[in-house]
Amino acid sequence: MNTENEGTAVPPAPSAPPVPVESPTASPEPPAPATGAATTPAHAPGTADRPPAPAAGPPSGAPQAHASHGHPGHTPHGPAAQGSAPDASWPPPPPPAGPSYGGGGDGSSGGWGASYQPPAPKSGRGRGGIAAILVAALVAGGVGGGLGYTLARNNDETGSTTVSAPDSGGSFKRDAGTIAGVAAKALPSTVTIEAEGSNGEGGTGTGFVFDKQGHIVTNNHVVAEAVDGGKLSATFPDGRKYDAEVVGNAQGYDVAVIKLEDTPSNVQPLTLGNSDKVAIGDSTIAIGAPFGLSNTVTTGIISAKNRPVASSDGSASSKASYMSALQTDASINPGNSGGPLLDAQGNVIGINSAIQSTSNGGLGGTGQAGSIGLGFAIPINQAKYVAQQLIKTGKPVYAKIGASVSLEETTNGAQITDQGAGGSEAVEAGGPAADAGLKPGDVITKLDDRVIDSGPTLIGEIWTHKPGDKVTVTYERDGKERTVELTLGSRVGDS
Repeated sequence: MNTENEGTAVPPAPSAPPVPVESPTASPEPPAPATGAATTPAHAPGTADRPPAPAAGPPSGAPQAHASHGHPGHTPHGPAAQGSAPDASWPPPPPPAGPSYGGGGDGSSGGWGASYQPPAPKSGRGRGGIAAILVAALVAGGVGGGLGYTLARNNDETGSTTVSAPDSGGSFKRDAGTIAGVAAKALPSTVTIEAEGSNGEGGTGTGFVFDKQGHIVTNNHVVAEAVDGGKLSATFPDGRKYDAEVVGNAQGYDVAVIKLEDTPSNVQPLTLGNSDKVAIGDSTIAIGAPFGLSNTVTTGIISAKNRPVASSDGSASSKASYMSALQTDASINPGNSGGPLLDAQGNVIGINSAIQSTSNGGLGGTGQAGSIGLGFAIPINQAKYVAQQLIKTGKPVYAKIGASVSLEETTNGAQITDQGAGGSEAVEAGGPAADAGLKPGDVITKLDDRVIDSGPTLIGEIWTHKPGDKVTVTYERDGKERTVELTLGSRVGDS
């Protein structure tokens, strides 16, 4: 999107402003008794957790973005000299630096895909820093309010201290088609996820109710820390908190499903939309827990479709995730990973997963990744298929062409390598590519009507399909363009 990318600790809150001097002496004439009931100040609790970021791709017909998972501080990797398609050479090497998961990462360099930021260790610093800032803000607000009250009292000829709110703001009932109406309906079906590994490290992310059985869909990088012996919890906006367990996770797709323990009977799944029907310019609404601030709603539009994004956790042993993403300018930050991206009717059209950021908010870095209006979401049509497979078998199923391709950052296409991973054949014998007559050295330039400018773009596009789908491949050999149809094969699991 482990939760969203997080980086360094939040700086300490500024000291509270001095208490104002005693108010001026009241008028000799005693004030008339107040006619209105006194109001009590509202308190705004603040907590912070952990947070992810993506980058613009090569200048080609299908520009790419690089994203780092919404986790704290892993610095992005550079791309491997050569890699493989999602089958023969699995797992592919990590992508070059770029965007980050669900909100955070080092966006210092461009290229396809995104870099991954794991959650910061659970220390009191993150929560304390933001909480302190909020407290200071409340104190400052109290001081300002006190001064305003004193001035109003002294300037009131009648001596009355009654304060009435202006009769404005419209009806308190929000129409279903408004942003407020959509948020009111969707928020009860979203959760803030806290994941903690056996080593005590973890972070915060977001998820949403997928079905009435209590399955919650989120990003793999949000729950990765808790997959092997960790702890998971999901908290609804009304404060109800449930322990949860990982049902299945797909590292390559960056999708995971968790299930609530003691699922409440009144859980309401969000309605899933059709991401294939989304158009550039459509309104979007994102819900999540940016920097641990749960139940945050932001808005924007669909800025682009089919944006190639690759991401990894930035470690030497990391495996890459690939998507053909929906791009949005709705504010997405560390902690938003796994949350729903909604259309104007409140239907889920994507899972917020990565952002491109200018900050190098890596582990030990000096900056925290944040939104610059470049967010990326996994299309819901793809995520729905993956989630259903995970619920059914616990394992992901990937489509494949049966050929290894170079992961170099290019704009010319995806070249089939001379050799596969570990010395294997670059074109798998009896696989879809071999049956279609593809050979090492061929450069794939199109998959159906999608322009392919690099290996990562090809992988992301293949993974939008299901095994058994027929696709048309356009490729170049010896300077001549050729076209062939093939049926995609399948691979089960991430390893």
